[in-house]
Amino acid sequence: MIKDSDVYRIGVIGKPHGVDGELTFSFDDDVFDRVDADYLFIDTDNILVPFFIDEYRFTGDSTALIRFDGIETADAARELTGCKVFFPYSLSDGGAPTSLQGLTGYAVEDTDGHTVGTITGIDDTTANVLLTVDTPDGRELLLPAGGDLVREVDAEARKIVMHVPEGLTDLNEA
Repeated sequence: MIKDSDVYRIGVIGKPHGVDGELTFSFDDDVFDRVDADYLFIDTDNILVPFFIDEYRFTGDSTALIRFDGIETADAARELTGCKVFFPYSLSDGGAPTSLQGLTGYAVEDTDGHTVGTITGIDDTTANVLLTVDTPDGRELLLPAGGDLVREVDAEARKIVMHVPEGLTDLNEA
C-alpha cells in the first residue's frame, strides 16, 4: 500500500472534457511529463489509487487534458472531478519536488538543529505561504515559509532547515 510519505501532491483533476472520459488537469509540477510517467496516484475517498495514463496534451503552462485507462465516459470522469493528484518521490527526477506541495512529509528543523515537526500541509493560496507542521508533542503549528526563513531544503534527507523566530511557536498554542 502506498503511503502519504511516498508521494507528493502535483495537482488536481478538473471537470470532464467531452464525452469520452477526458479530464482537465491543473498541476503545479509537470514531473509526469519530464520523467515520462506511466501512472499518477489520485486520492479517491482518502485512498491513493494508481491511474495509468492513456494520453495527455498540454493546454497551458499549468493545465492539460488527460485520459486514464478505464475512464471512458463523462460520468466515469466526473467521479474524479476535484480529486487531488500525487506523484511518487521514487519516480521524480532527482527525487526533489519542484512545487511547494511536494514538501508535504518533510521534517522541519530549526537553525539550532532541533526538530520542530513534520509538514502536513501547505497553504499557498495567499501572498504568505504557510506550512502546517505537526510537532512531536501533538500540536499543529502554522509557520510562514517566506522571505529568508527557509535556510536549506535537503531533498535526500527530506528535511527543511528554517529560522523559526523566537515566540512564533507560542503564538500557535491554544
